[in-house]
Amino acid sequence: PLIPVLVSYTLSFVFLGIYWSNHHHLFHAAQHVNGKVLWANLHLLFWLSLVPFVTAWMGENHFAQWPVAFYGVIMFFAAIAYYILVRSLLTLHGPDSLLANALGSDFKGKISIVICLVAIPLAFFNSWIAYGFYVVIAVMWLVPDRRIERNIG
Repeated sequence: PLIPVLVSYTLSFVFLGIYWSNHHHLFHAAQHVNGKVLWANLHLLFWLSLVPFVTAWMGENHFAQWPVAFYGVIMFFAAIAYYILVRSLLTLHGPDSLLANALGSDFKGKISIVICLVAIPLAFFNSWIAYGFYVVIAVMWLVPDRRIERNIG
């Protein structure tokens, strides 16, 4: 009975680790911040603060449709919040900045949002396939994103 709880916890831990690592690289590359960036950062923190709740709900209910869909909703809004944070930093630093060059087009970030949007309604047809989509996103991000390291050092 604890296996679903452990499985959902593991995925959420991986997601939080991915956000933490990318957030660290992002702010390492930033030269300065302003109020808009700080509020965007708090916006991201809000969505990430909901991860333990939705993780527990999903695991305790053995990956039922609504918890799996809601997990995707939280992951979607966390991804949007991270995107807003990146855009806020890019606006502050400019299109020709080292940060902008390091981030590039962010294909992986955009495709992750699309996969999440597909998984949310899919949870109502097959919650395990939807969960599999979330795993795909995590695996995709487990491959280290070296854009910032390559450009900044």
